[in-house]
Amino acid sequence: MKTRVAMMFGGKSVEHEVSVISGIQALLNMDTDKYDVIPVYLTKQNEMYIGESVGDIESYKNIDELLKKSQRVIMIHENGKVQLVSYPLKKFGKNTHVEIDIAFPVVHGTNVEDGALQGYLKTMGIPFVGCDVTASAVGMDKYITKIMLKEKNIPVLDAQIYTLSDYAEIDKLMDDVEDRMGYPVIIKPVNLGSSVGISVAKNRVELAGCVDDAFRYATKVMVEHAITNLREINCAVLGDENDAIASECEEPLHTKDILSYEDKYVNNAKGSGSKGMASVSRKIPAQLSPEERERVRRLAVDSFKALGCNGVSRIDFMIDEDNGNLYFNEINTIPGSLAFYLWEPVGVPYKELLDRMIQLAVKRTRTEESLTFSFDTNILNQASFGGSKGAKL
Repeated sequence: MKTRVAMMFGGKSVEHEVSVISGIQALLNMDTDKYDVIPVYLTKQNEMYIGESVGDIESYKNIDELLKKSQRVIMIHENGKVQLVSYPLKKFGKNTHVEIDIAFPVVHGTNVEDGALQGYLKTMGIPFVGCDVTASAVGMDKYITKIMLKEKNIPVLDAQIYTLSDYAEIDKLMDDVEDRMGYPVIIKPVNLGSSVGISVAKNRVELAGCVDDAFRYATKVMVEHAITNLREINCAVLGDENDAIASECEEPLHTKDILSYEDKYVNNAKGSGSKGMASVSRKIPAQLSPEERERVRRLAVDSFKALGCNGVSRIDFMIDEDNGNLYFNEINTIPGSLAFYLWEPVGVPYKELLDRMIQLAVKRTRTEESLTFSFDTNILNQASFGGSKGAKL
């Protein structure tokens, strides 16, 4: 019997469209001899829809029409099984009940990649592919990621975090940036990917505009020194916190100080179809010496394990060409296109990559099922809730 996989994409995120592309890419490359795949579209309100057109990229040119001919569903757990069920239930006619064995989130950004969706799936009792709740949440927060990796002696750039209360006194915020770091600096929303809201400031006027832009997308903003003579090197990792391997390395090419959202998706979409991150201009393999390549790949695996990741993540590094220093930049716990283009050069085709990710999720589920999460006690039998002092144990 085939395993029934709910391939989930979209969601309430500024990276919604990118997720649709990544999800349908994955859908088209699944091993249909082993898996029955149900595409599940998450709207920008995080409502779930299934239907014949949900897996067709052309349908997303008119999402209103797509939803009209698709079925909204909710996830329920009953008798040890998880189903996608019509919502609202029809009083007359046939209701949808689709049983699923595992969820495969191919989502990017806040509200979906950051542990929120993973927590929902865990609560529903459905096994799911990729990082667990903790690793997803930590990986989405760039500042917390830095703190954790510092503890493991992985090189990261120092950074400063600013909140909405700091933003309310933006002149003080900019004074602090100038005193701590000087220029140039890079400003980032603390919990977004796809280069959304990220920009470089070389003076105070630019800094004000960059801070304004970053706070459009997040309630916390991170500022760090911008490397002026920068090379970006990316490497993906496949596995779990116990055993993981690295992909080939790439060097993405960009038109500005940093690889922008436009570089990643807009410019490269012209004439390239729905290739997502696979269409970005890049050098594969990156032009690195054998020693440099192995250092990047080793640090990628070390970072992945330190953060407790699972499935496939892409880790982005920075090289300061002025001194040769290598720094961890950020992790993408569900990378665009699932970074399949980095695995094919090392002999892992996309279909096999997807299969390995599912098997890693199954392995984690079996391990968790062997743990004890509850035990019988008589605490409630002994508890007294009378009086104003609350429970007496």
